Amino acid sequence: MAFDFKKEYKEFYLPKDKPSIVTVPPMNYLAVRGKGDPNAEDGEYKDAIGLLYGIAFTIKMSKKGSHQIEGYFDYVVPPLEGFWWQKGFTGVDYAHKENFEWISLIRLPDFVTRADFDWAVREATSKKKTDCSKVEFLTYDEGLCVQCMHIGPYDNEPATVARMHQFMAEKGYVLDITETRYHHEIYLSDARKTAPDKLKTVIRHPIKAV
Repeated sequence: MAFDFKKEYKEFYLPKDKPSIVTVPPMNYLAVRGKGDPNAEDGEYKDAIGLLYGIAFTIKMSKKGSHQIEGYFDYVVPPLEGFWWQKGFTGVDYAHKENFEWISLIRLPDFVTRADFDWAVREATSKKKTDCSKVEFLTYDEGLCVQCMHIGPYDNEPATVARMHQFMAEKGYVLDITETRYHHEIYLSDARKTAPDKLKTVIRHPIKAV
């Protein structure tokens, strides 16, 4: 059976719909940076997602080709994630999505080295006739955070965020969103196939002790 990061690391991917504190270790990601409204039909976000999945599945299916990755094991491609921010605003202003800056992410298994990543970018660029140079190999140490499972439309996230912030304050923490620590979302549902009121999204915010 293929290794499923969501099931094996439930503390990071399947939290309850009640806020909790978690320490997230360093992880490697495929990443694409961009700006603008993620819902824009001709925006950067849609293209970024295509690039991420193109590389992710090139790596996953490498077992069938000539490039054999040392330590490879079969796995389910982890869910899409995103870091989000807006200059001059702490948190997220959902009324002005055109001001979003973001890093879209897909976690990489630990056996994927930078050399394997470089190969996958070359391979995907050649096979798909698409410039994949925007995709980067990103190591990120998220550290101490408050998180919660949000169920429902993305635009309703502020209510869940408010509960998270109340919980962290009660536990003696303050928000620590900075230029390098972000509003983080992990998308467990396919928005194209899931009713808005049933969407499942992990929301995570960086914190620090008072």
